Amino acid sequence: MLITGLRYRIGRPEHQGFQVTPTRDNRQLFQREIGMNRTILAAAVVIGFTFAGTAEAQRPPAACGPASQLSADLSANVGSDARCFELRMYTATNARGDINMLHQRFREQEVAIFEKHGAEVIAVWQRLDDPNTLVWMLAYRDRAHRDEVWAGFAADPDWATLREKYDVSLSIETYWMSSTNYSNLR
Repeated sequence: MLITGLRYRIGRPEHQGFQVTPTRDNRQLFQREIGMNRTILAAAVVIGFTFAGTAEAQRPPAACGPASQLSADLSANVGSDARCFELRMYTATNARGDINMLHQRFREQEVAIFEKHGAEVIAVWQRLDDPNTLVWMLAYRDRAHRDEVWAGFAADPDWATLREKYDVSLSIETYWMSSTNYSNLR
């Protein structure tokens, strides 16, 4: 890697370690580059922790579904016959028509594969404020059923074929919900 403006290289086989020529002209530049590299490193660490926190937040809760399976602070307004709902938002991350490929993947077989493994696909939507985002909702009896559905889906050879056919780069947001004791949809 060659750092611009200085005469040193890192990681090249022909230059082991640093080769620095601290002339009067590039001392200031060297000090600025070191400061900038520290800033970039600090930003990378912060971004890394942010993504780790986001990944942690995307994990399913320990329980989801009927009030009897939830903690006291969550169950007060949840129905005894509530199901576990999962709202997922898939945003295509590049502009090569990925959102259209994603819709085709869902249209062609993804929904059917989930239903084959016991999920109820409530609906699939196109976000109007973000044309690169598909939103969909699934329903399960409870958290254990959700895990069972996803394990079956992940192991399904039809899913492997479909994923290979429509290789779409995505960012994913997921929200888990239990229906309230006064909701029409349980």
